[in-house]
Amino acid sequence: MFIGICGSICAGKSTVARYLDRTIGLKSQHDDAEPPDPSAPRNGTRRSETARRLPIHSAHTPLSFPTASDLLDFVTKSWRERWVTTDICSEAVLDTFSRRPFFLLISVDAPLTVRWHRYQDRCASPDCPSDPTASRSAITLETFVALSDAYLYDAATGKLPLLSRASVRLLNTSSSVAHLFATLGKVDVLNEDRLRPSWDTYFMALASLAAQRSNCMKRRVGCVVVRDKRVVSTGYNGTPRGLRNCGEGGCARCNAGEGAGHGLATCLCIHAEENALLEAGRERVREGAVLYCDTCPCLTCSIKIVQVGIGEVVYSQGYSMDTETAAVFREAGVKLRQFVPPANGLIHLEKLTLYGVEVSVVLKTRMPVMIDIGLS
Repeated sequence: MFIGICGSICAGKSTVARYLDRTIGLKSQHDDAEPPDPSAPRNGTRRSETARRLPIHSAHTPLSFPTASDLLDFVTKSWRERWVTTDICSEAVLDTFSRRPFFLLISVDAPLTVRWHRYQDRCASPDCPSDPTASRSAITLETFVALSDAYLYDAATGKLPLLSRASVRLLNTSSSVAHLFATLGKVDVLNEDRLRPSWDTYFMALASLAAQRSNCMKRRVGCVVVRDKRVVSTGYNGTPRGLRNCGEGGCARCNAGEGAGHGLATCLCIHAEENALLEAGRERVREGAVLYCDTCPCLTCSIKIVQVGIGEVVYSQGYSMDTETAAVFREAGVKLRQFVPPANGLIHLEKLTLYGVEVSVVLKTRMPVMIDIGLS
């Protein structure tokens, strides 16, 4: 795995990289070394800075490369190892790294005032900036805003396009490194499902894609029936063939705004599960088939699922009849479980505990090594 980290000024890019090292046993000496010059913020570090600030595992020497292509060539030859870099300074570099399917881009951001205070603290450090003639006076918020805006939004060199392309976007409002490390422990950063999806992730993505074809004006639902890890059929909800689409007024019940589970006897929309089962037929389903649906099946669909011989139902989102559906499946011996993918998109680190996320990063024996591109 090759992880690239980008982000705004003082968002915590290098600290997140350090966390990835420490999580799996790398003894970083970052805290005891000279920090970078805050007057020249950038997305990455110079070759000499990396050697000083982030010594690599004792069995390795610091690694740096003259170009992104050279770095990628090296990582490609050792792709089974784990590598980390914060040196992504442009979309051209990102495009180079993104050629490899084992590359994952993570962005780190924080509120403007939080980053301003971090920047002030860094400027006030006796070891920073390294130039003794440089001014250590407190930077005003207005000056920092201008600096941050140029860093993110400059037409030629702005880093915002990098952040927008990240698969995982961390919002870091932590008040200390220890607090950040504690919250990062709840994110399975090294989960390789983000690189090559598991079967559950793959089939649920197909179900979600099928849902995009729904013509129901109230809810999009998609379903996939699978046997022996092969797709048997797909389905989505909406009015039957030959009838006007629900979204065009074809179903009076849906268009009247009835609540979930009410007035179903007058609904003309076929449910996604029904559609998939009709397409498959009992002979193609057979024993051991798995039904993936992005919404938990309703009670009406559950008895049909049992009848055709589905052995397992995997769903993503809950529905108003989950308890009744679970009771039917339990009595019929059909396994029901909810699919929870690894977190992607925007992740507010301090809110993870509110959602009950208790996933810790799995410790690996292979260690991520910090690498950078040397700049002339």
